[in-house]
Amino acid sequence: MDTATEGSTVLPAEIAAEADRQDLLTLGIEEEYLLADAVEPRAVELVEEVFAELPDDLRGSVQHEYYRSQIEVASPPRLDLADLRAAMERLRTGVAAAAERAGARLVAVGTGPAAGPNMRLVDNPRYHLMRERFGDLSPGQGMCGTHVHVSIPDPETGVRILNHLRPWLPVLQAATANSPLFAGRETGYASWRSMMWERWPTVGPAPYLHSHEHYLTLISDLEASGAMLDEGMLYWYARLSASYPTVEIRMGDVTPTLDDAMLLTALTRALVATLLREVRDGVEAPDVPHPLLMAAHWRAAHDGLEGVNIDMATREPRPAWKLMRQLFDYVRPELERHGDLETATVLMGRLRAEGTGAARQRAMLARGASVADVVDELARLTRGAGTDLG
Repeated sequence: MDTATEGSTVLPAEIAAEADRQDLLTLGIEEEYLLADAVEPRAVELVEEVFAELPDDLRGSVQHEYYRSQIEVASPPRLDLADLRAAMERLRTGVAAAAERAGARLVAVGTGPAAGPNMRLVDNPRYHLMRERFGDLSPGQGMCGTHVHVSIPDPETGVRILNHLRPWLPVLQAATANSPLFAGRETGYASWRSMMWERWPTVGPAPYLHSHEHYLTLISDLEASGAMLDEGMLYWYARLSASYPTVEIRMGDVTPTLDDAMLLTALTRALVATLLREVRDGVEAPDVPHPLLMAAHWRAAHDGLEGVNIDMATREPRPAWKLMRQLFDYVRPELERHGDLETATVLMGRLRAEGTGAARQRAMLARGASVADVVDELARLTRGAGTDLG
């Protein structure tokens, strides 16, 4: 769900100049979190109390979300992945500490693992209008995702990149799967948040776009149809940012650890950079049938990386991890050019060994842990402490 703002700061001039000089892409990340009770695993409506405990230097990077049991952070734009990680570590630990002072815990999870009452909306006129227009499309404790922003030279190029992104996003969605539990039960899906999220009328893969004008026309038509209030409700899995010169990739669950988040951001930037080169070389994007994309995203939500997905080149099912490896190999030159190859290689190996957040939660349950134990561990990982879920 979107708040009224995106991101936290304008790109500093020195970073922009360095990016231009080296022809590199900047990036940023937004993460949404659940607020859990300090002792019990259920969500709690303590977002205002958490805001009251935030230090002044973090407030510009923290926003409300749709429910009173959620909170969102947005990194400043960065060129260096290590700088982005440091900024996000500061945000995660700072907001987690504020949550603890308010009697809550910060939990990076796709949706509420434990049973509990439906949460109330944040008292925001836009959110009340959304509820009035769209009804009870997202009951529960909140849906928490990750949005990665990567810089683009102009909107027309950005639209062409969106076309090229379409076949690759299911595997990135699979890599972020982190919500197998909902309301105290195993859902059978690695990302139940994805299934809940798809009930909104504008959620899904972006269509094949002919131009930036076509993109703007679709936005206007969707607003006129009543399917969205404004451009902020264009919930395609990849879109142009309404506020910044970026493409925004936004189909994934929030990930439990910063390692997971940094792997996602590194791969996303390298993918956009690779596709930008294809656009400049005049390579046409494959016009993958929309139903096939929908099937691949469903498979990503169901299986995560532990099952299969669809190879868009052959249209055949393949192990999701092989597709993830294929993506890594495809973007390797841009990982190296942006200085991220060594870090991404280590993080990719760690994810292969330990599994997605969903796989780690299920591994805990298979060893006899309770839902409360899972939430305890997720809270520790969100803050950057404790052992891994695996």
